[in-house]
Amino acid sequence: MNSISKKERGVLLILMVGVFLGFLNQTLMNTALPQVMADFKISTSLGQWMTNGYMLVNGIMVPLTAFLIQRLKTRTLYLNALLIFAIGTLIAGFAPTYFVLILGRMVQAAGAGIFGPLMNVVVMNIFAANRRGEAMGIIGLALNFAPTIGPTLSGFIVSSHSWRWLFWGIAPFIFLDLILAFFLLKNIGTQKFLRFNFLGVLLSSIGLGSLLYGFSNAGDGQWSSPNVWVFLLVGILVTMLFVYQQTHAKNPLLNFNVFKYHNFTIATIINVVLMCALYGGALMLPLYMQTVRGESALISGLVLLPGALITAILSPTSGKWYDQFGARRLAPIGLGIVVVGTIILANLRLDSPLWLPALGQLIRQLGLVMVTMPIQTEAFNSLPIAMVPDGSAVYTTIRQVAASFGTAALITAYGLTAAGVKPGQTQVMADLSGIHVAFWIATGLVVTALLLTRLLRDRQYIDEDRHVHQEND
Repeated sequence: MNSISKKERGVLLILMVGVFLGFLNQTLMNTALPQVMADFKISTSLGQWMTNGYMLVNGIMVPLTAFLIQRLKTRTLYLNALLIFAIGTLIAGFAPTYFVLILGRMVQAAGAGIFGPLMNVVVMNIFAANRRGEAMGIIGLALNFAPTIGPTLSGFIVSSHSWRWLFWGIAPFIFLDLILAFFLLKNIGTQKFLRFNFLGVLLSSIGLGSLLYGFSNAGDGQWSSPNVWVFLLVGILVTMLFVYQQTHAKNPLLNFNVFKYHNFTIATIINVVLMCALYGGALMLPLYMQTVRGESALISGLVLLPGALITAILSPTSGKWYDQFGARRLAPIGLGIVVVGTIILANLRLDSPLWLPALGQLIRQLGLVMVTMPIQTEAFNSLPIAMVPDGSAVYTTIRQVAASFGTAALITAYGLTAAGVKPGQTQVMADLSGIHVAFWIATGLVVTALLLTRLLRDRQYIDEDRHVHQEND
C-alpha cells in the first residue's frame, strides 16, 4: 500500500477529469450571467438559477451516493454518472429556451454530484492512511482549482464568444473521458448488495432540496418571503425527520455513526464555518470589480487568475504537508493566512489599484489551499474504511448546505448595507460599503474556524484492518 500500481494511477486520472469538469461547472456560468439574461430576456433572480439549480440537484444527489458507491461497481457507477453529465451538457449547450437551459444544468448536476464522493472513497481504498494527504492534495487540483478558475475561464470565453461555448467547449473532454473510462477504468473496493432505502431518499431529497431552495431564494435578502422561510422551515423539519429515520432504520441510507469519531465531527464543523465564508465571499470580489468599478468580465477574471494558479501549484504540496505535520498544525497557519487576505479585500477602495484585489485573493487562496483538503483528509482518516462512503456523503452534503447558507447570508448583508444609501452618498459607494461588511463578516467566520482547530486531537487514523494508529503532532 506504500505505492500504487499503474492500474490504480489510471483510475485516479480518469476520475480526476470528471471531478474537474463537474466542479468547474459550479462556477463556470457566473460570469456569463449578463449575456444569458440578455439572450433570453430574463431577470437577475431568474438568471441565478443557472448556478442555484445546479447546486440544488448536486446537493440532493450526494446523500444517495453513499448507497450507490457501495451497491454498484466503480466502473458502472462512473460511466453512468459521466453519461448523464454529458447529456446534460448537450441539452444546455443547444437549449432553445431558458427553461431547457436550466433543465440541462440540472441533468449535468445529477451526474456531477457523484464524482466527488466517488473519488474520495477510491482514494481512501487505494492509499494507506499516512499517504492519503498527498493523494487528496493532488485531487485538490480538481476540487479547488476547477471552481476557482471557472469565472476566469468563462470571462475569457464570453468576452468574444457565445455563452454556449461554455458547454460546447467542455463536451469533447467529457466524451474523451467517457471513452477512456469505458476501456481503462477498473473497479476499486468491494461491492455490497445493500437494500435500497426509498424513504430515506425521499426524505433527504425533500429536506435538503427545501433547505437549498430556501437559501437560494434568500439570496436577494427577502428572508420574510414565504418562498424563503416556508421552504427553510420545511427543510429543517424534514431533515430532522430524515436523521431520526436513518438512526432507527435497519438499512440506513447514511450511517450517522460517523459523528461518534471526534476529529470527523470537529473537521466537519470547521468546514461548515469555512464554507460559509468561502462561497459567500467568492461572490463579493466579482461584484466589486464589475458592479462597483465597472470593469469587464475579462478584467474581473484576470484579477481572480493569480489566486487560481496558486491553488493549482500548491494543492499537491499541501497534501504532503498534511502527511508530515497533520491538520492540527497546518490548518491554523492556513486559516491565519486566509484572515490576512480577507482583511485586504475588506479594505478595498473605489480607486484601489487592480493589483491589490488580486493580491488579497491570492493570499486568501494560498491559505485556503492549506486548509480545505487537509481538513477533509483529517475527517476521512478518522473513520474506519467501511464508513468512508457515509462519511464522504455526510461531509459533502453539509458542505453544500453551508455554502448555500453562507452565500445567502453574505449577499443579504451586502444588499441591506447597499440599500441604506446615506444622504450625500452615491449608490456606488453604498455598494462598496456592502462589500466591506460582507468581507468583515467572512473574516469573523474564518477567525471562528481558526479557533475551532484547537479542538482537533492528535492525529488518529484507522486503517483498512480497523487497527487504530496514534501519531503525535
